[in-house]
This record gives sequence, structure tokens and C-alpha cells, in this order.
Amino acid sequence: MLTLYDYWRSSASYRLRIGLNLMELPFRSVPVDIVKGEQRSPENLARNPQGLVPTLDIDGMMMTQSLAILEYLDETRGAGFLPADPKGRARVRTLSYAIAMEIHPVCNSSVSAHVVKASEGRISAEAWMQAFIGPRLEAFERLLDHPDTGRFCHGDSVTMADICLVPQIYNAERWGVDVTSLSRLSGIATRLRAIPAIAAAHPDRFKAPAS
Repeated sequence: MLTLYDYWRSSASYRLRIGLNLMELPFRSVPVDIVKGEQRSPENLARNPQGLVPTLDIDGMMMTQSLAILEYLDETRGAGFLPADPKGRARVRTLSYAIAMEIHPVCNSSVSAHVVKASEGRISAEAWMQAFIGPRLEAFERLLDHPDTGRFCHGDSVTMADICLVPQIYNAERWGVDVTSLSRLSGIATRLRAIPAIAAAHPDRFKAPAS
């Protein structure tokens, strides 16, 4: 069985849980509590020198970076997360990167916490998240105005772009960003969330019980 070192609310961890579930690959989830700083522990740094989550123990390797892992799964196990044609792969990567490399990094919890501290509370975490998530999801909606958009972000099969979208919608809702006016994005997210393998990856299913 694979071992996934993750945090229940981490977007990158959420992506991998979705990917593994879609492939029906059993995995053991080992929590790394980033609120408590466990990502900086010697044990986690030995697995992931960046001091991040997730890390996937697979094929004798400790793999980091969620998109690299999803592509590895696609290449080694035929996951179907990327289309067969080069143009399709480029588009799915574009959509995936628009979330994972444009929205996620600036809205990382460590970044927002630093902003709140550096501004001495004049900028709240909510205001910071809303300032970036909303406009960038609006841009994502425009990217979906494309003939290759289908039931999902690219065609009618779940791709890496969809795997990135679901956690980002979860974060948008968490921080009070209204996405209901983004009709393509919202429709795709609704269809994705109805898939049992994706529903099973939801953070609430991995949240530690209150002590």
C-alpha cells in the first residue's frame, strides 16, 4: 500500500487524494499537522526537504510536488490525467498551472499568515484570500471559454485540471469567495464533486477528530 504524508486541508494533498482515489490505488494517510509546525520536523524534512506536504511513498521513492506526482502516475500507470495529444496536454497543463502556480502559492496559509503579521493585522487572511482567489478564478473561467471544454475542464474525462480545480473551489468557499456567477467553473465543479472517488477525498473525511 502507498503511504501519503498529508494534511487534511492542504490543497496539494487534496489533489493527490483525488488522483489516487480515481485510480483506485489504496493508500495510507499519515497526517502532518502544518498548524502545529510538524512539516518542519526532522522526520518530515527527511522525506520532504522543502518542509511541505504532501509526500508520497511510492515505487521506492519519496515523491514531492503534487503535479509532478500526478504526471508520474499518468506516465507509469496510465491514469489518463493528461490527454494523449500534445495540444490537449498543453491545455490541461495550462489550466492546472493557472491554479497550482498562480492562485495556490500566493494563497498558501504560510503566506497569508505572514501578511497578517507583517501588516500588524491591518490585512486579514480573509481579505488577502479574497483579493487573489476571486479575480484569478474569473480568469480561469475565461480560459474555459474554449471549444475543448466539455463536461469537465477538458473534454468529458477527468484530467489534472479538474483535480486542481476541486480543492481550489473548496478554498474559495472556505474564504467566502462567491463563484456562483462563474457558470462554467461552477457547473464543472458540481459534476466533479458528484463523483464518489472525488467526494471521498474531501478534507472533512481526513480531519482529525476534535480532542
